Amino acid sequence: MEKLRALLQQMDGQGYKTYKQLHGTYNFNAFQLTIDHVQGDPFALPSRISVQLSVEQHGIPPAFWSNRIRQTALEDFLGRTLHAAIKTNIKGTRGTGRSGEMEIAVNGQQVLRRNAVLIDNVQLEARLLLALPGSGRSILAQEAAVMFFAELPQVIETGLIWMQRSLAEMQQHIEQIEDQDALRNQLEQLNSVAFIADDSLLPRRSGIDDQPLIDGVRFKSPSELKCEVKLPHRGIISGMAVPQGITLIVGGGFHGKSTLLQAIERGIYNHLPGDGRELVATTASAVKIRAEDHRAITQVNISPFIATLPGNRTTNCFSTDNASGSTSQAANIIEALECDCACLLIDEDTSATNFMIRDQRMQKLVPDRQEPITPLLHRVRELYEKEGVSSIIVTGGSGDYLSVTDQVIMMDNYQTFDVTAKALALAGDSPPARAKSVSFRKSQQRQINLAIKPRPRQRQAKIQVREQRLLEYGQKRIDLSQVEQLLDSGQTEAIGLLLAWCDQNSPEQKSGLVATLQNALQQVKQQGLDILLPWKMGHLALPRLYELMAAANRLREKQ
Repeated sequence: MEKLRALLQQMDGQGYKTYKQLHGTYNFNAFQLTIDHVQGDPFALPSRISVQLSVEQHGIPPAFWSNRIRQTALEDFLGRTLHAAIKTNIKGTRGTGRSGEMEIAVNGQQVLRRNAVLIDNVQLEARLLLALPGSGRSILAQEAAVMFFAELPQVIETGLIWMQRSLAEMQQHIEQIEDQDALRNQLEQLNSVAFIADDSLLPRRSGIDDQPLIDGVRFKSPSELKCEVKLPHRGIISGMAVPQGITLIVGGGFHGKSTLLQAIERGIYNHLPGDGRELVATTASAVKIRAEDHRAITQVNISPFIATLPGNRTTNCFSTDNASGSTSQAANIIEALECDCACLLIDEDTSATNFMIRDQRMQKLVPDRQEPITPLLHRVRELYEKEGVSSIIVTGGSGDYLSVTDQVIMMDNYQTFDVTAKALALAGDSPPARAKSVSFRKSQQRQINLAIKPRPRQRQAKIQVREQRLLEYGQKRIDLSQVEQLLDSGQTEAIGLLLAWCDQNSPEQKSGLVATLQNALQQVKQQGLDILLPWKMGHLALPRLYELMAAANRLREKQ
């Protein structure tokens, strides 16, 4: 610590790059500081630092990280407390550019596995960004000293040191997230694909603000679908179990259909206590499916939905750089099945109409021999009965789906009603004629070229995230804007690094693309996100297999 102080005093007023001499490890009284990487100028990305505390220094009981879910919950909690401590204790602007900033990567309303805070039986480590102060290209050593010797210790004491402090809030955070995980793990024995607890608060503030709408209508389950579940800490709760099979969510416009579906869609993740959706759980492999015009498709068997195209083009190994709405939605379903998806989540508002349904008048006008598309209406029961894949579909105008459904949930003024009996009576006894049975899960040992090449005038290929879902992968851009369950830029960057890791370690993809990516993801789960980079950073978050596959599937051979 005194060595760091002396170094800073010697640097005052010198050129900014002199800061690079700070690289190294320094022992403070209550923690150890490592300056991992020093930025080149005040306008560059901030310097990377990390703080290490021993078990005796941080004072958190080992029981709080005794398994993977508790460990993730604890690391999430500590990241949030550090973030709050930074906002309270760091002055901020201290010169030119970003001088004086301090940051830590944190989760939003969901709880993701990250590498910003890591805890094990040896130490607790937090990884921060710190923008070293400078005036133009000159070092402001006194301002840097305040950050290192006054503000940083206060941040660490407030955020990471828990000796002789109440652990009640931390314990509640961990136990609530452990309850969510336990709820999701009970879905299969409930023969359900989702559960929404009574009194949940599903509406969000806006389409761009994921925080709860405080005065929103709270969820109340219909008596026909209500059940009770026992959780390890909260005990018995009640709510609506969405059964396996085909479920329609119906109702008038603006009555809450899409709000309910979005809550189910996000139920694959655990949520921050107080989010309102912390007791909404969905089977972990559920995938939101939509039409996605212009996406790339590579060697996907879309023949269950789209037969031979004009010009005698076959579709059992279909590729295009410019998919239509229907071909993209078909590919999205087949790609989800490749990832062992157990439940499809579909909103007709974001679907291709001709993929969802073809009514009787149109069938009379355009004969079957001219129409290559087999709508989902004619496949959805087969998907469930043969493949065990459930579907939850929001619809306001496709009444033909009433004849293939198992249950119908109506949203009326944000209230939930089971109208299955009425819907089946209206549907009558004549379901739509089924299409010829097909195999959805043909073994596809397909490969996609994951090679990453540097852009012109770059010595090394870079992986960068532009916005939340736009990934720059060397010379190529991967547009993930329509992959709706991808939530965090840290997940997006981890996806890019995983693709590059696969290209380096398994370029031949001998077992096929899916197995290659699955193996890489398993390695990361076992060894941590740090295996993806040769240096230490703290802003990565763990993605699912489906989102990782989605990025590979959207790579274009030519940009």
